[in-house]
Amino acid sequence: MNGRRLSTATVLAAMYAALVAYASLYPFEGWHWPAGAGWPDLIGLPWPPWSDAFDRYANLLGYVPFGLLLAVGRLREGATPARALWPAVLLPALLSYTLEVLQTLLPVRHPSLKDWVMNSAGSLAGAGVALAMHRAGLVENWSALRQRWFERESQGALALLALWPVGLLFPAPAPLALGQIGGGRLLDGLAAWIEGLPLSEALREVLSPLPATHAAVAATQVGLTPLAEVLIVALGLLAPCVVAFAVVRPGWRRLALAAGALVLAAAGMTLSTLLNFGPGHALAWITPWSLPAVGVAALVVLALAPMSRQMVLGVGLMLLTGLVVGVAQAPADPYFAQNLQSWEQGRFVHFHGLAQWVGWMWPYAAIAWMLSRLAAKS
Repeated sequence: MNGRRLSTATVLAAMYAALVAYASLYPFEGWHWPAGAGWPDLIGLPWPPWSDAFDRYANLLGYVPFGLLLAVGRLREGATPARALWPAVLLPALLSYTLEVLQTLLPVRHPSLKDWVMNSAGSLAGAGVALAMHRAGLVENWSALRQRWFERESQGALALLALWPVGLLFPAPAPLALGQIGGGRLLDGLAAWIEGLPLSEALREVLSPLPATHAAVAATQVGLTPLAEVLIVALGLLAPCVVAFAVVRPGWRRLALAAGALVLAAAGMTLSTLLNFGPGHALAWITPWSLPAVGVAALVVLALAPMSRQMVLGVGLMLLTGLVVGVAQAPADPYFAQNLQSWEQGRFVHFHGLAQWVGWMWPYAAIAWMLSRLAAKS
């Protein structure tokens, strides 16, 4: 790599590959060897007679970021354009072919040579975009911009920030409410991880489960209370902000990134609502409590902007664990459950594994990253 560090784009490409594999093999149930099939039948992918435009475009566009990230990563690590091109095309094609073959063993998935062709074409298109960006000087410009805005060891934070909008696409019990898996065991694990670290006592209080009486009241509610919704939305908006602030110097750059997070949050929630309910309801996520939540988040951002990175990490852990606790105890909503069913059984199955996995795990990955940074600085 000519002495260069591992590029953030390469890290993102590896994460994207894992998410693609998850989405392609979801729901991981019913594995079996097809009756009467031999290895040639398994390896030789069929060309399906049906034609679905949505399926073609989904398979094509789904692999464009994969090829782009791989090529950009290789370019930033010092490879020539030719040496950046071939792994950006061949590795996604190999992954796609492997996943299509494995789908033969899943009764609810349908292997297709057509899907493999579209996936490979998508990775080629992404690699081509990366080379065009390199020729235009955009890759080097991004490197210079990153050096001005972020500290050197910021790959993990940038990867998290890039994945955050993806998690917003999966239906959530409230706007920006990522981390829906919750659960007592996960919270207990988080409490064990923070033992001995700065602010561990305060974080342990945040991680403590609600009293049984409060939980019983919450379980009987149809929706979130106004206060709970304000807090969850505010914490959901602050989540990417604290990750970014942890790798950015105090000052106006943090305020600019917080404004960018607000724009991305609005765009992500609008797109998510559009996908679920149609264009006529794209702004239905804006509730009477959304603006107060943005106001609360803005006040916290102003308080965090001048803080040291160490303080941001400590406060950020408290905010993220508060988000996890709030989302974990959000009452079940019948409309939310119906929404999930439409994703799992309808056309959104193409995005189900990717968006769901990111939406579920993003806050926990951010907490783990912050804990590692605190441990390294202690």
